[in-house]
Amino acid sequence: MTFNLQQLRAFVTIVEKGSLGRAAETLYVTQPALSRTIHKLEEEVGAPLFERHSKGMQLTAIGSALLPHATLLQRGAEHAREEIDAIRGLAKGTIRVGAVASIASHVLPEAVGRVLASYPNLRAQIIEGVWDRLADGLVTREIDLALSLATQDTDEIVAIADCTWHDTSHIVASLDHPLRRHGELDLADARDAFWCVPPRGTPPHDELQQLFASRGLEPPEITVETRSITMLKSLVTRSHFLCWMAEPMYMAERAAGAFDALPVRDVQVKRTLTAFRRREGSLPGPALKLLDALRSMPR
Repeated sequence: MTFNLQQLRAFVTIVEKGSLGRAAETLYVTQPALSRTIHKLEEEVGAPLFERHSKGMQLTAIGSALLPHATLLQRGAEHAREEIDAIRGLAKGTIRVGAVASIASHVLPEAVGRVLASYPNLRAQIIEGVWDRLADGLVTREIDLALSLATQDTDEIVAIADCTWHDTSHIVASLDHPLRRHGELDLADARDAFWCVPPRGTPPHDELQQLFASRGLEPPEITVETRSITMLKSLVTRSHFLCWMAEPMYMAERAAGAFDALPVRDVQVKRTLTAFRRREGSLPGPALKLLDALRSMPR
């Protein structure tokens, strides 16, 4: 079965916008023209892709099965077009990268800045998230590089061995947190405080659990779980919460006198972070330029 990229783009846009009318506006075509395009795609597939309702269009089972493949093919075509146009000097290339918060807070902005200063024709699309979000972005070609904690390679994703960094995580607290009145603390002293961390299954949450277990202590009760870095920092600064956080993530707050590491005896965890790519295929030119900049960053 051979797919027409124009038809796939129309299909994906309807799914994204939820209705034929909004999709037609996005694609700058009339609704009848867009409807004919989808009808041709349905003829090619041999089954309806949408159930049409007064409030919009919903995917059929066949449509749901086609969607991830259509998205992947569309992104691949867009990336190829950008690469060819960039080589010909006709258009800007795009750096597509994702990173965990600690790298997004320090290493990545500096590296992107270096690349864009040297290659002003480029632009960047950046997502921030935990590993499962970044891995999905690589597989679906939403991003070309993922910067995250070192982990095992998979059938689809591999680490770039010569592009690694290290950071250290600490318990952080506001500078006026009551626990600071006691000087140097033991880990047990922090157990009963209010805690906020990212949700279960994320590296910070798991590291905190393992830290307490390694000292023979029950883990603290997590009062607030959130993926929002802004919320975590606000809870630490404004509401006397403790949080487990990598040092690059709170350099600005330390400099501003908002919060810093809590003086807990022998409590810090060093981590290794690295760059990942898809196992198959080659990296686009913009991603290679970012990779070169990342390799030159201080370790």
